[in-house]
Amino acid sequence: MKKTGAKILALMLAAAMMLGGCAGGTQKPESDNKEAATQTTEQEQNKGTDKKEHKELKTVTLGKLASRELETFNYLQSQRAEDGENLTNLWEGLLTTNYKGQFLPQLATEWGTEDEGLTWTFKLRDDVTWVDVNGEIQAPCNGDDFATGLEWVLNFHKNDSANTSMPIEMIQGAEEYYEYTKTLDKEAAYALNGGEGSKFREMVGLAIPDETTLIYTCKTAKPYFDTLATHNSLYPLSQGLVDKLGVDGVKSMNNENMWYNGPYTMTTYVQGNEKIFTPNPNYWDKDCKLFESATFRMVESDDVTYHLYQNGEVDYVQLTESMVKTITENPNHEYHDYMVPARPSSFSYQFHWNYGKHNEDGTLDENWNTAISNEAFRRAIYYGLDFTEYFKRTNALDPISCENVCFTARHLVNTSEGRDYIELVKDRTGLKNGDGTKPVRYQPDLAKQYKEQAIEELTALGVTFPVQIDHYIQSANQISLDSALVLKDAFSKCLGDDFVQLNIKTYVSSLKKEVREPRLHSFLINGWGADYSDPQNFLGQMTIGNDNAWYAAFNNINDVPETEATKDLLNYFRTFTEMVAQADTIADDMDKRYEAFADAEAYMLDHALVMPCNYRISWCLTRYNVHGDFSGNKMKNWETNADGYTVEEMNELIARQNEK
Repeated sequence: MKKTGAKILALMLAAAMMLGGCAGGTQKPESDNKEAATQTTEQEQNKGTDKKEHKELKTVTLGKLASRELETFNYLQSQRAEDGENLTNLWEGLLTTNYKGQFLPQLATEWGTEDEGLTWTFKLRDDVTWVDVNGEIQAPCNGDDFATGLEWVLNFHKNDSANTSMPIEMIQGAEEYYEYTKTLDKEAAYALNGGEGSKFREMVGLAIPDETTLIYTCKTAKPYFDTLATHNSLYPLSQGLVDKLGVDGVKSMNNENMWYNGPYTMTTYVQGNEKIFTPNPNYWDKDCKLFESATFRMVESDDVTYHLYQNGEVDYVQLTESMVKTITENPNHEYHDYMVPARPSSFSYQFHWNYGKHNEDGTLDENWNTAISNEAFRRAIYYGLDFTEYFKRTNALDPISCENVCFTARHLVNTSEGRDYIELVKDRTGLKNGDGTKPVRYQPDLAKQYKEQAIEELTALGVTFPVQIDHYIQSANQISLDSALVLKDAFSKCLGDDFVQLNIKTYVSSLKKEVREPRLHSFLINGWGADYSDPQNFLGQMTIGNDNAWYAAFNNINDVPETEATKDLLNYFRTFTEMVAQADTIADDMDKRYEAFADAEAYMLDHALVMPCNYRISWCLTRYNVHGDFSGNKMKNWETNADGYTVEEMNELIARQNEK
């Protein structure tokens, strides 16, 4: 155990160094790593000192939980990470990022601004094509396709108000065009396009002087606009595909009738079973390394994935609490020296309250809605929940390292002095790093005071106790059930059964359709990762009065009527929204900008409008280098070892990356 603990500590430190490098971008493209992935190294076996050679994988199979099933192939619409991990391999936009968060060319080769961020110019490759599922060329991919894509995103009837917040916040005329399309009937809106001479070109700040040049004009100076160029709201769409399938056909397109411009096409798709990715023979990056085939295999649980890994049927498994315990406690376990830290997640996870909850019969859940509108009630939960056992579900070795006390993710941006933005937020909330023994936000004495206050105030408004809290998980998902039971126990032990009662309820396949849209949840646990490197990307998703704010679809704050019980809640959201808007006007001094956003975020947290929960810091077994120099989930230029990576090997690989 002592030897393993030392190895694990070294890996944690090394991985933390990697994560700490994700502080923003650069306008200068980083050169691709063209080194061969197959290396011969000397390593100790679990027992003995035999030398072994890395065996490179030609194919890869990844287990994906059934709860992470793809919901749409419309890459312009989706904001789900579950969709993104599929679609990133099929389509590409202007830029991407490497493991350090540095910006790399994708379809753009050069980019920059000459007026402090008011206008941005991107030069495009001239060798990109659209192909069908069989890899046959259908059309060139050029500047006009970016206009078609953005028009689609901003067209109310085409994109159903999805994925619009970023371009509306950033691009001149985007909001006006979106509102214009809302005034049209469906047929008239469907007839619009992004071609030369179109209403879109007239209204929106996107100029295309030639096929390989894009010039975006921002609403105000946006010195960070290039970080938005990684986001799918700016992805291209071929008008040829729209003409072929029709608007409704593009909305519902599938792997067989869509067009691709990324490294793979999806040649097999069996919902709930498997997806097979095949290299695009006409992909622009001729020098990159792709798998001969890649498979996503849908599984019921991480336990199933673990057994498949043991049998050599999948090449990666994220370890659960029980798996970590079993492996670490047995020095002779087959994977004792193979348990390594998973790729650091850039997501920040939060509890999002539903302020407009409905019952299953469609009526309003007035008891819950009144309770959650009360600040003392929210604060009692905010300061009263001990998440330690919940954190152990993903990191049994160091659970407190998973605690998240900020809404914005770590390592998004740094001040001019090199301080992480979230440290500014912590300064204002007073929730600094603790001693690692308990969550720093857990303050039971303070929570007790708020509980007593909430009971008094809410009883006067007719609320009955215990307040019922409905938490939905996917049916037949044992991992989700185990986590939910841990949460239920925490609510009971920390807050008392006289105050609240957590009810575990289930949905079959779609959280969005079965739970979120009918508004049945009391809260949803959701993670947000950066679409661009600025606090606005996080805080703008929580504002009131904006249909395009992502979390408006989670908390339903825009539909809350103003009553005696809700007026304070609505005023808090309005003040927060004003603070975010004011911070976003500061473009000439980034330190002042970050300070203003930190003020807004601290205000939101002080009033418990949302409850940050955790970071994903977990452990895995893997046959590919999860800390390698590649972009997110894109299966390109992966370094592999068919025998799996030992702790020593992963330490060496992480150290090598940190030296770059």
